[in-house]
Amino acid sequence: MGSIARTSLSCVVAGGGPAGMVLGLLLARSGVEVAVLEKYPDFLRDFRGDTVHASTLGLLDQLGLGERFARLPQQRERRLLMRFDDGAVAEDFTRLPGRHQHIALVPQWDFLNLLAEAASASPGFHLAQNAEVTGLVSSGGRVTGVRYLDKDTGATHRLDAPLVVAADGRHSTVRDLLGLRPRASAAPHDCLYVRVPREEGDPEGTVLRFSSSGGLIMINRGDYWQAALLIGKGTADAARAGDAAWVRETIARLAPYTRERMAGLDPHDIAALRIRIDRLPRWWAPGALLIGDAAHAMSPIAGVGINLAIQDAVAAARILLPALRRGHVTGRDLARVQRRRQWPTVLTQFAQRRAQESFVATGPGTGPVGTWSGGGSTGAGADGGSTGAWSGVDPTGSAEPLRVPQPLRTLRHWRGFPHLFGRIVAFGVRPEGLTGPLKPLRHA
Repeated sequence: MGSIARTSLSCVVAGGGPAGMVLGLLLARSGVEVAVLEKYPDFLRDFRGDTVHASTLGLLDQLGLGERFARLPQQRERRLLMRFDDGAVAEDFTRLPGRHQHIALVPQWDFLNLLAEAASASPGFHLAQNAEVTGLVSSGGRVTGVRYLDKDTGATHRLDAPLVVAADGRHSTVRDLLGLRPRASAAPHDCLYVRVPREEGDPEGTVLRFSSSGGLIMINRGDYWQAALLIGKGTADAARAGDAAWVRETIARLAPYTRERMAGLDPHDIAALRIRIDRLPRWWAPGALLIGDAAHAMSPIAGVGINLAIQDAVAAARILLPALRRGHVTGRDLARVQRRRQWPTVLTQFAQRRAQESFVATGPGTGPVGTWSGGGSTGAGADGGSTGAWSGVDPTGSAEPLRVPQPLRTLRHWRGFPHLFGRIVAFGVRPEGLTGPLKPLRHA
């Protein structure tokens, strides 16, 4: 379905990612007529972020969706180990407050389908897929709606609304139409996403490996790994050249148990992500608000992007709901959302920039790293243990070991640090909940 029968609503949300769907769900359950426009025909796209932290799990419980979410296929992690050449740093979630002492890694398409199904139970919610925003409607110096293309029929439609929310990602169309330009921070890395078949004897948990020959994150998808390989900025084409031999060899060095199966890797199946960290000086214009990656693109480091975007959506719904019920959203209302969410974003991006300075992202020509011994887990099982070991850097001395970065090198020796580290990752700087006008939500 690429169009909406209504021509006038209280709010139009561009983008059907986690932030857009959560905002649509919250507003619709609160009695606001809202439309979400998603430019793709479905949510089934590989290599999207899928780390759902405890802050979001608690929100789903408040929404009555916790049990339904728990039935989705997912990998639960109670403890993660970030492995460097000279040791590891633990993120421990076993002492988190609340019901969830873990983070969940769930395919994003399953999560979005769950949100869409839950939102559709409210009569005020409208979802149009294969519907791409192509223009903004303005009157009196403020945004008053959108024009969008129904890609199923080729017809262009107009939706009028006192508020347009851009939740359409780091390449936001609405942001471009508004003429807003984010300020970018240096991001020395890009990322390649690869599917790697899983076999018996592979680690059970998520693999986080940072070495002198690069960084590799592997998420257990059951019968395959979703692998993310850090590469140098702008080296994606060179890395995939020559039948992707460099990619095969680098992943095999960082995860030696995958070496034989890497021969079957199809270079055409390697997806590239240009990592960027940026932020808009102002997240709003009269009649329009930007949230999530449209307002502040995040690095994949620590998997915070989805959860930060959802927190933006919760704050926006709570702050703007009274104004939407009145039918008029002022610039002061929109500025309140930015003030609420800006400093958590600034602090999180600062931490990501500091972290990326410590991680190695390589390009073709990098020397080898050491080998894995033992068939057990490099991630954490139920008891957080590991039955294998990394031997360190290659004995030829072709690369210096990548040491655990400061201040983690010092803090990891403090007994309580893994739990504090886990709590910061799981809840973020300022988690948002259903309070104030959103609190009465009782839907299952």
